[in-house]
Amino acid sequence: MDEKQLVRQVLSGSDSAIRLLISKYERLVIHMVTRVVSNDMDREELCQDVFIKVIDKLNSFHFDSKLSTWIATIAYRMAVNFAKKKKLEQVGLEEVAFKVGEINDVTEEQDMKKFILRLVEQLPHSYKTVLSLFYLDGFSYPEIVEVTGMPEGTVKNYIHRARQKLKVIVEDHARREVALL
Repeated sequence: MDEKQLVRQVLSGSDSAIRLLISKYERLVIHMVTRVVSNDMDREELCQDVFIKVIDKLNSFHFDSKLSTWIATIAYRMAVNFAKKKKLEQVGLEEVAFKVGEINDVTEEQDMKKFILRLVEQLPHSYKTVLSLFYLDGFSYPEIVEVTGMPEGTVKNYIHRARQKLKVIVEDHARREVALL
């Protein structure tokens, strides 16, 4: 199957074409990501994110270059952006130390983000997925539909239910914290 046929079939929603696309370019994506990101878990997650983005943005590919070049560019840029973000997170507190009044605010905000992410991890997989795509990755409903294959009503429902479950988890955690005081 040539690139144009593969792209058409992936865009039409063919699961087998998506699997073929991933298997055909998996080594390339791993190679590009490995050049920039050293942590195994981060690399694995980033490779998955690359393919989500490739599939999401495939309709904007116009065959101006080879598909492999386009995918490698996406993988490389995402890896570089990831590495920059990681580096900023690691250096962040050292840089903020010069602004003594802001240290507590930044630390509390980072702790809160970590805390919220740990709570999100307690949600069922499908809820966690749509919630993360919507809030963390900034995907629109149609994009989440495209990525997950779920109907738009289901995506909206899962996001609503995930928020409700997260609220219950937060309230339960707050009650336990108050009980410890």
